[in-house]
Amino acid sequence: MFRRPYFSFSFILLIGLVVLTLWLDEVTKPLSTTTDAYFYQAPDYIIESISGLRVEHDKTIHNTFYAKKMFHYLNQDLTELENIHFIHFQPEKPPFRVFADRAEIHSNGKNIFLTGNVTVMRGLEEDKEKLTMKTDMLHLIPDQDLVKTDKKVKITRLNTTINAIGLELNNQTGMIELLSRVRAVDQKF
Repeated sequence: MFRRPYFSFSFILLIGLVVLTLWLDEVTKPLSTTTDAYFYQAPDYIIESISGLRVEHDKTIHNTFYAKKMFHYLNQDLTELENIHFIHFQPEKPPFRVFADRAEIHSNGKNIFLTGNVTVMRGLEEDKEKLTMKTDMLHLIPDQDLVKTDKKVKITRLNTTINAIGLELNNQTGMIELLSRVRAVDQKF
Protein backbone atom coordinates (compact mmCIF):
# COMPACT_ATOMS: atom_id res chain seq x y z
CA MET A 1 0.00 0.00 0.00
CA PHE A 2 0.98 3.47 -0.68
CA ARG A 3 1.04 5.96 2.10
CA ARG A 4 -0.12 9.34 1.23
CA PRO A 5 1.93 12.29 2.56
CA TYR A 6 0.16 14.13 5.31
CA PHE A 7 0.83 17.55 3.67
CA SER A 8 -0.08 18.09 0.06
CA PHE A 9 2.17 19.94 -2.38
CA SER A 10 -0.25 22.91 -2.63
CA PHE A 11 -0.31 23.32 1.17
CA ILE A 12 3.52 23.38 1.35
CA LEU A 13 3.61 25.91 -1.50
CA LEU A 14 1.09 28.13 0.34
CA ILE A 15 3.17 28.03 3.56
CA GLY A 16 6.31 28.86 1.54
CA LEU A 17 4.60 31.90 -0.04
CA VAL A 18 3.44 33.16 3.37
CA VAL A 19 6.96 32.84 4.83
CA LEU A 20 8.46 34.55 1.75
CA THR A 21 5.94 37.41 2.06
CA LEU A 22 6.70 37.94 5.76
CA TRP A 23 10.44 37.83 5.11
CA LEU A 24 10.19 40.39 2.25
CA ASP A 25 8.05 42.64 4.42
CA GLU A 26 10.68 42.59 7.18
CA VAL A 27 13.60 43.12 4.79
CA THR A 28 12.01 46.10 3.05
CA LYS A 29 11.18 48.03 6.25
CA PRO A 30 13.14 51.27 6.71
CA LEU A 31 16.15 51.00 9.01
CA SER A 32 14.91 53.76 11.28
CA THR A 33 12.10 52.85 13.63
CA THR A 34 11.77 56.41 14.90
CA THR A 35 8.57 58.38 14.75
CA ASP A 36 7.97 61.09 12.17
CA ALA A 37 8.29 63.79 14.84
CA TYR A 38 11.85 62.69 15.61
CA PHE A 39 12.72 62.55 11.91
CA TYR A 40 11.95 66.24 11.54
CA GLN A 41 13.93 67.15 14.68
CA ALA A 42 17.08 65.36 13.55
CA PRO A 43 19.42 67.35 11.26
CA ASP A 44 19.00 66.58 7.58
CA TYR A 45 22.68 67.26 6.99
CA ILE A 46 25.85 67.96 8.97
CA ILE A 47 28.92 69.69 7.55
CA GLU A 48 32.29 69.85 9.31
CA SER A 49 34.94 72.56 8.85
CA ILE A 50 32.80 74.86 6.74
CA SER A 51 33.86 78.32 5.60
CA GLY A 52 32.36 80.90 3.31
CA LEU A 53 33.00 84.25 1.69
CA ARG A 54 30.56 86.93 0.60
CA VAL A 55 31.73 89.88 -1.48
CA GLU A 56 29.71 92.94 -2.42
CA HIS A 57 31.84 94.31 -5.25
CA ASP A 58 29.96 97.59 -5.62
CA LYS A 59 30.58 98.46 -1.95
CA THR A 60 33.86 96.49 -1.62
CA ILE A 61 32.54 94.76 1.50
CA HIS A 62 33.88 91.32 2.39
CA ASN A 63 32.34 88.92 4.88
CA THR A 64 34.01 85.63 5.76
CA PHE A 65 33.01 82.97 8.24
CA TYR A 66 34.32 79.68 9.54
CA ALA A 67 32.53 77.07 11.65
CA LYS A 68 33.74 73.77 13.04
CA LYS A 69 30.33 72.10 12.44
CA MET A 70 27.06 73.07 10.82
CA PHE A 71 23.71 71.34 11.41
CA HIS A 72 20.69 72.07 9.23
CA TYR A 73 17.16 71.11 10.33
CA LEU A 74 14.64 70.41 7.60
CA ASN A 75 11.31 71.60 9.00
CA GLN A 76 12.45 74.20 11.52
CA ASP A 77 14.17 76.61 9.08
CA LEU A 78 17.10 76.47 11.49
CA THR A 79 20.84 76.20 10.99
CA GLU A 80 23.17 75.65 13.96
CA LEU A 81 26.90 76.36 13.86
CA GLU A 82 29.56 75.32 16.37
CA ASN A 83 32.72 77.30 17.09
CA ILE A 84 31.87 80.18 14.75
CA HIS A 85 34.28 82.90 13.57
CA PHE A 86 32.93 85.80 11.51
CA ILE A 87 34.98 88.65 9.98
CA HIS A 88 33.55 91.76 8.28
CA PHE A 89 35.87 93.95 6.18
CA GLN A 90 34.81 97.33 4.84
CA PRO A 91 37.08 99.97 3.25
CA GLU A 92 38.32 102.75 5.53
CA LYS A 93 36.85 101.03 8.59
CA PRO A 94 38.51 98.69 11.07
CA PRO A 95 37.70 94.99 10.68
CA PHE A 96 34.81 93.66 12.72
CA ARG A 97 35.26 90.12 14.16
CA VAL A 98 32.83 87.91 16.06
CA PHE A 99 33.65 84.63 17.84
CA ALA A 100 31.14 82.36 19.60
CA ASP A 101 30.77 78.76 20.74
CA ARG A 102 27.37 78.36 19.04
CA ALA A 103 25.18 80.20 16.57
CA GLU A 104 21.56 79.59 15.60
CA ILE A 105 20.41 81.08 12.32
CA HIS A 106 16.62 81.38 11.95
CA SER A 107 14.47 82.43 8.97
CA ASN A 108 17.28 82.46 6.38
CA GLY A 109 19.48 84.77 8.45
CA LYS A 110 16.82 87.25 9.64
CA ASN A 111 17.55 86.34 13.26
CA ILE A 112 20.92 85.08 14.46
CA PHE A 113 21.51 84.04 18.07
CA LEU A 114 25.12 83.71 19.26
CA THR A 115 25.68 81.89 22.56
CA GLY A 116 28.60 80.77 24.69
CA ASN A 117 31.70 82.94 25.09
CA VAL A 118 30.64 85.54 22.56
CA THR A 119 33.46 87.98 21.75
CA VAL A 120 33.11 90.94 19.40
CA MET A 121 36.23 92.86 18.36
CA ARG A 122 36.45 96.01 16.27
CA GLY A 123 39.97 96.74 15.10
CA LEU A 124 43.12 94.77 14.48
CA GLU A 125 44.65 92.62 17.20
CA GLU A 126 47.73 94.88 17.48
CA ASP A 127 45.62 98.08 17.40
CA LYS A 128 45.72 99.61 20.88
CA GLU A 129 42.40 101.40 20.31
CA LYS A 130 40.53 98.21 19.46
CA LEU A 131 37.14 97.72 21.07
CA THR A 132 36.36 94.34 22.65
CA MET A 133 32.97 93.20 23.91
CA LYS A 134 32.28 89.93 25.75
CA THR A 135 28.93 88.41 26.68
CA ASP A 136 27.11 85.07 26.91
CA MET A 137 24.43 85.75 24.28
CA LEU A 138 23.84 88.13 21.36
CA HIS A 139 20.79 88.48 19.13
CA LEU A 140 21.71 89.83 15.70
CA ILE A 141 19.05 91.27 13.37
CA PRO A 142 20.97 91.87 10.12
CA ASP A 143 18.08 93.43 8.14
CA GLN A 144 17.76 96.21 10.74
CA ASP A 145 21.51 96.33 11.53
CA LEU A 146 20.72 95.75 15.23
CA VAL A 147 22.47 93.79 17.99
CA LYS A 148 20.70 93.04 21.28
CA THR A 149 21.30 91.15 24.51
CA ASP A 150 19.79 91.04 27.98
CA LYS A 151 22.84 89.31 29.51
CA LYS A 152 25.97 90.69 31.19
CA VAL A 153 28.21 92.67 28.85
CA LYS A 154 31.84 93.70 29.29
CA ILE A 155 33.23 96.32 26.91
CA THR A 156 36.95 97.15 26.92
CA ARG A 157 38.79 99.90 25.06
CA LEU A 158 42.21 101.29 25.92
CA ASN A 159 42.22 101.55 29.73
CA THR A 160 38.44 101.72 30.13
CA THR A 161 36.23 98.78 31.09
CA ILE A 162 32.44 99.03 31.07
CA ASN A 163 30.24 96.38 32.67
CA ALA A 164 26.47 96.38 32.16
CA ILE A 165 23.45 94.13 31.90
CA GLY A 166 21.75 94.39 28.53
CA LEU A 167 22.81 96.15 25.37
CA GLU A 168 21.25 97.46 22.17
CA LEU A 169 23.55 98.49 19.35
CA ASN A 170 22.35 100.19 16.19
CA ASN A 171 25.12 99.68 13.65
CA GLN A 172 23.64 102.25 11.23
CA THR A 173 23.84 105.11 13.72
CA GLY A 174 26.72 103.70 15.80
CA MET A 175 24.72 104.18 19.00
CA ILE A 176 25.23 101.75 21.86
CA GLU A 177 22.60 101.73 24.60
CA LEU A 178 23.53 99.96 27.82
CA LEU A 179 20.28 98.91 29.51
CA SER A 180 20.99 98.52 33.25
CA ARG A 181 23.60 98.28 36.03
CA VAL A 182 26.20 100.21 34.06
CA ARG A 183 29.59 100.47 35.73
CA ALA A 184 32.63 102.04 34.08
CA VAL A 185 36.22 101.89 35.32
CA ASP A 186 39.02 103.97 33.79
CA GLN A 187 42.44 102.65 34.78
CA LYS A 188 44.99 105.25 33.75
CA PHE A 189 48.61 104.30 34.39
